[in-house]
Amino acid sequence: MTRLRLILKTINDVKEFVRIVNSFQYEIDLASGRYVVDAKSIMGIFSLDLTKPLDVEVHSDHCEDLQAELARWLV
Repeated sequence: MTRLRLILKTINDVKEFVRIVNSFQYEIDLASGRYVVDAKSIMGIFSLDLTKPLDVEVHSDHCEDLQAELARWLV
């Protein structure tokens, strides 16, 4: 499992993030505090507190390609 931390500041950031993660086969979760949602679900993401950094859990040890795509939001 790979863990990342990112911030999605705008609605367009969320839409672009969902588009990117949906293009990968990895199982990906987003966590904010004790709440965890499927990162491929735009509705799930909007249920989180987007004013704080989010924890990304990628269920793969080799996801450098995904990390490169998400680089603009990484903290």
